[in-house]
Amino acid sequence: MSRWSTASIRVRLTGWYTVVLFLMMVVYATATFLAVRHEFLEQLDAQLCDDFETAEGFLAPAADGRIVWSGDRHHDPDNDEERGNDVWSASGEPIYRSNASAALPPAAIAAATATPRYESVVTNGRRWRTLTRTSLVGGRAVVLRVSRSEDRVRAQLWEILVVLVLGLPLVVALASLGGYTLARRALTPIDHLGAAARRITAERLHERLSVPNQHDEIGRLAGVINETFARLESSFDQLRRFTADASHELRTPLAVIRGIGEMGLKETRTPAEYKESLGSMLEEVDRLTTLVDTLLRLSHGDAGTVRLSPESVDLGQLARDVVSSLGILAEERHQRVRVDAAETVSITADRLVLREAITNVVDNAIKYGPRGSAIDIRVYAEGDRAIVAVADEGPGIAGEHRERIFDRFFRVDEARSRDGGGTGLGLAIARWAIEANGGQISVENRPSGGSCFRIALPVRSPAVTEHHEDSTQRKGGYV
Repeated sequence: MSRWSTASIRVRLTGWYTVVLFLMMVVYATATFLAVRHEFLEQLDAQLCDDFETAEGFLAPAADGRIVWSGDRHHDPDNDEERGNDVWSASGEPIYRSNASAALPPAAIAAATATPRYESVVTNGRRWRTLTRTSLVGGRAVVLRVSRSEDRVRAQLWEILVVLVLGLPLVVALASLGGYTLARRALTPIDHLGAAARRITAERLHERLSVPNQHDEIGRLAGVINETFARLESSFDQLRRFTADASHELRTPLAVIRGIGEMGLKETRTPAEYKESLGSMLEEVDRLTTLVDTLLRLSHGDAGTVRLSPESVDLGQLARDVVSSLGILAEERHQRVRVDAAETVSITADRLVLREAITNVVDNAIKYGPRGSAIDIRVYAEGDRAIVAVADEGPGIAGEHRERIFDRFFRVDEARSRDGGGTGLGLAIARWAIEANGGQISVENRPSGGSCFRIALPVRSPAVTEHHEDSTQRKGGYV
């Protein structure tokens, strides 16, 4: 792993900022230098045009028919080392050459036209800018060339280039220092968040990070971290409750088994009494087995290792099958279980898993419904969902218990549930089984008294978890 990848965010931000700024400054400096150079050359060419017009005024025909250079009283080009003037006849004979341009090569007479021709010429280590063009003097064509030295322009361009080259690193260095300072100040709140989050342990999950500004990126990050802590706190609370409840559920049958065994060892008993004691112990063992199997089923569901087998299911017929299997329990309590499924409502789901869910909900209604009461099961379609509503005439569920009614080991009536042999896992199994098939379960109190559990399932096939499941569990159903 490179040192760059392990550097802090502020260092990497400063590094990238410096590189990008340097490249932008190089492009900007280059464009500036080229623009200034082009402007200087255009100014030089404009000066050459003025020199050409001035030089044309110095040419005049003589009395003998020759063309002569008359010069200027106030300006002597022979004494100007920066500018030069040269004149040739159309046949190539020199008419006039100034001292400054004497070192320049002769102009190409044949290529001279009325169109101005600009050239850069290097001679004796000096660069000259020239303008060559034909001109008419007294009706005769001559070739006139004016020139100016580029030394002054090049000196000015060199000064500008030095300033740009030397100033660029300084500007980038100052900008990098400022960028690092800004990055450090901008990321300081993250360090504070990290330090505050580090102080929050499993015993202090109720604490939250302070969020000075909820609208910026750091504020939103702190909000997400606080939401994560809230979920962790809820999960830890559920885990603690689950551990305590599971320990209590396991301890009760173990204590009964231990007590029966100790009583059997204290004194000699008849075979019938031993047989009765062994029967009681086996009942508790069955209860332990049921509890452990149920917990394993829920753990497999949480881990996503249960493979569903979706098929077409008639919800009305499935509800009738459930009522038929639980008919004996209802008869013992003189309860009437009615199924209202006038229309055929078919969905795609795992039949065994869904049957267990409905069985647990109906069984819960039978247990909590008073003797001689009625339990109504209604199956109907609602849009793109299939609904199974199980209504009883029991005491209902208080508002504070509705959020936890589907939690594991939760009981509204602790003593009554344990006396009836329940483990507090039936509705937890039901919720898992319904959600595994893509549905939802909810509960509400009826205006006339009692509770109504509402199971909503999608008509379309839900996503199926493709994992292995023990075949014996599929054959034996869910405990």
